Amino acid sequence: MKKAGILLAVIAFIAMSFTTISNKEYTTNSSESKVEWKGYKTGGAHNGEINILNGMLVLENDRLVGGDFTIDMNSINVLDTDSGKLLRHLKSGDFFDVEKFPIATFKITESTIIESKTIVKGFLTIKGITEEIEFPATISKNDKDQIILESETFKVDRAKFNIRYKSKTFFANLKDKFIHDEFDIKVRVVSTGNTN
Repeated sequence: MKKAGILLAVIAFIAMSFTTISNKEYTTNSSESKVEWKGYKTGGAHNGEINILNGMLVLENDRLVGGDFTIDMNSINVLDTDSGKLLRHLKSGDFFDVEKFPIATFKITESTIIESKTIVKGFLTIKGITEEIEFPATISKNDKDQIILESETFKVDRAKFNIRYKSKTFFANLKDKFIHDEFDIKVRVVSTGNTN
């Protein structure tokens, strides 16, 4: 009986030796990473970009298992118009209130592979409010030991983050003078493997 116990322990040790879990962290390159956005109103739309300040991706045996990145809300811009008024409005308390909430964050909790696509899940925080979201993405690796996470375009509901301006969720009498609650987001995160 004692010999059987020893044998089982040896087998378990050998199995663990061959089942190595390899986690690797990749530091986000802010100059190569960005968030693209597009918002919709009656009869039109506006689009722009927001910079990613910093972050990291964590892979376990080449599968995304965690990470996070910080978004610089002060860097938000508008690409389809040179209207400074619109940019000031987006930065104001009507929308993102960047003076009070200068950053937004996304924390990755897990990912799953569905039909060759990676579904990234995590917690998005805007204006101090955190909501769980998920989005489809492709994750690739280049010859510079960089991991590139590139999402498909997905929707975020601004009403969930208390962004109320001309929202039908909060104001019922807007008629056709409303701005859609859902806006488009597309994320590109380029991260380089740590050498230490």
